[in-house]
Amino acid sequence: MPGYWISTAQQRVNKPNTWIAFRRDIMIKNKTLQALTTIAADTKYWLWINGKLVVFEGGLKRGPNPKDTYCDKVNLGPYLKKGKNQIAVLLWYFGKDGFSHVGSGRAGFYFSMKAKQAELNSDDKWLCSIHPAYGNTDAPLPNFRLAESNIRFDARKDIAGWQTASLNSLQGFSAAEKIGLPGDAPWNKLVERPIPQWKDFGIKEIKFERHKGPSADTIVGALPYNMQMTPIISVQDDKGGHLININTDHSVAGGTNNIRAEYITAKGFQEYESYGWLNGEKILLIVPKGVKVTSVKYRETGYNAAPEGTFACNDEFYNLFWKKAKRTLYLNMRDNYFDCPDRERAQWWGDAVLLMGESFYTYSTSTHALMRKAIRELAAWQRPGGELFAPIPGNFNQELPDQMLTSIGEYGFWNYYMNTGDRKLITDVYPAVKKYLNLWKTDETGLTVLRKGGWLWGDWGDNKDLRLIMAGWHYLALDGASKMADALGYDQDAADYRQVMALVKAGYNKCWDGHAYRHPLYNEKTDDRVQALAVIAGIADSSKYADILSSLKTELHASPYMEKYVMEALFVMGDGKYAIDRTKKRFAEMVNNPNYSTLFEGWGIGENGFGGGTTNHAWSGGAQIVIAEYLFGVKPLDAGYKTFLIAPQPATFTSANLTVPTIKGLISTSFQNNADGFRMNVIVPKGTTAIVRLPSGSKVYVNRKLLTEKDMNVEELLQKTRFTTFKLVSGKYMIKRQRSL
Repeated sequence: MPGYWISTAQQRVNKPNTWIAFRRDIMIKNKTLQALTTIAADTKYWLWINGKLVVFEGGLKRGPNPKDTYCDKVNLGPYLKKGKNQIAVLLWYFGKDGFSHVGSGRAGFYFSMKAKQAELNSDDKWLCSIHPAYGNTDAPLPNFRLAESNIRFDARKDIAGWQTASLNSLQGFSAAEKIGLPGDAPWNKLVERPIPQWKDFGIKEIKFERHKGPSADTIVGALPYNMQMTPIISVQDDKGGHLININTDHSVAGGTNNIRAEYITAKGFQEYESYGWLNGEKILLIVPKGVKVTSVKYRETGYNAAPEGTFACNDEFYNLFWKKAKRTLYLNMRDNYFDCPDRERAQWWGDAVLLMGESFYTYSTSTHALMRKAIRELAAWQRPGGELFAPIPGNFNQELPDQMLTSIGEYGFWNYYMNTGDRKLITDVYPAVKKYLNLWKTDETGLTVLRKGGWLWGDWGDNKDLRLIMAGWHYLALDGASKMADALGYDQDAADYRQVMALVKAGYNKCWDGHAYRHPLYNEKTDDRVQALAVIAGIADSSKYADILSSLKTELHASPYMEKYVMEALFVMGDGKYAIDRTKKRFAEMVNNPNYSTLFEGWGIGENGFGGGTTNHAWSGGAQIVIAEYLFGVKPLDAGYKTFLIAPQPATFTSANLTVPTIKGLISTSFQNNADGFRMNVIVPKGTTAIVRLPSGSKVYVNRKLLTEKDMNVEELLQKTRFTTFKLVSGKYMIKRQRSL
């Protein structure tokens, strides 16, 4: 028997924010190194073996699809010993849905361990009890988007040492109730966790200040940066029963109430870690008189990825931008990619597309697993009628048509494939892409019919030419789908997509008024987003570039989300200098603000923000992608980086270096661009080929050898008269291009 789903029979077990303690002892004859264990929970769990914390916040938010539940696969062998072993689990049942979680409606725990020396399954031999110390706080409560609750812990009701106490001494514990077998509703099929367990950075102490108040004092502890963390406090209280409020400077942020915690003291000295992770730049404690705080600590946790991508340049603004963008990106990865760590924690797909693109140039390839999870979830939650919607998993069920098109197209699914070479995933989700695109129609001019979906958004801000915004994303979605169809051998599908692309392109170009793209029914200021989409999609030809450039120098309406695409369009049109200057101007307030280690949702805070105005929104890091792909010119040409491009456009930079983590290894490139000429150092990973493209018109030396025409035998696709193009196999290279006289 593989074990049962178990819970307690106590009446309030299925109420939101319920915590259940489970215990079981097991005898093992000999030490074992392999004890493969399947663990599932609704919703999160912490596991101890012999008093040692082995899994910190196990489990993932539900679900991989509307019915099923994630499970963890863990090897517990290294933590087991010969003789008696004490297994303890603390379960946190969310009990409510949110923008990143859909609960089953029932608190449950599943455990199945198989080892050579022993087997242990969850059944009615386990003891359990609702943990009496955990409960709800009073108002204010977290806003409706969050599935997590505030946590109150009353130390006077704690079960001292329950993780290692003898089973006979555990008062209030009783035999667990068997409530289902694997595969039973409401948890249904168990889907193995597709991402690694969290990275635990360890417990660290911070200095704090105590500010006196009339009835309570405020403790302020500054964290090194905005992070995902669990706060740990040590206090001395000679009486007990005092309430300490545990907040961060983001417990109220983004225009709403978010997560916080409370602690009610026992008598004497005590230390407490609140397990529901918070985020912020500062830990804030409201401490009653008579309670002494002896230390404030934190445990930073996060997605298990290393910051392998590096960047530096001569422009200190962009060095700071990259640092803040990288921090914001990491802060917005955990169970899923999300928009912000305080207000929502929701996998909006406009955000996810940019976060994926940023990850390719900044963090280790372990982030690819989080991308796969996101893509599979989007497809798995597709409605029978073909509609896609996000954020998922979650209880927000409105279709944002522009974000859905963005996700399945050139910058979403196809970009994932080009960076990873993951053909299986593209094969699996392609039917969902085709089904969704079948919902989109064109009008008599060929232009995309405006599909309003559940929320006709387009972007934050004003002056949105929505017909053309939607048509631009439709064209890019068709382009991505046609390339998927080519790769998978669906020739007729590819031809059909390209036929619709031709119609959309023709309809879009009928909206050119001689100076800019404007739909005939649009009466506001010229939309910079629309011009950018036309360029990056290839709808606009080079004859229109001068007018579009002129327009982009006066029209600045895009939010930080869409500004990435404007910056990219400027590089495509050959004006990298203005791209760098415009981005610097628009992002100056958030980058130069010394009070935040992260980038904002809008251009400023409060009234100058959008959608609530969070100050930790990773979509604002989109310029990282443009810097890597266009200023350095590094991007894959074949799926999985078998062949990749290096085509630098230094713009205003005189020196810069970049390291890119790929599935083939680290790509390194750096340049010096001054009056003497252009010098570049490149490291090409083993098993790859770099196609280097430099402006023509001067001599090029590779490792001090003059490049000849014979050395420039490159695919016709990359042969352009304005460029010198050549191949480099794996190795280290020093490249020099002299200035033309």
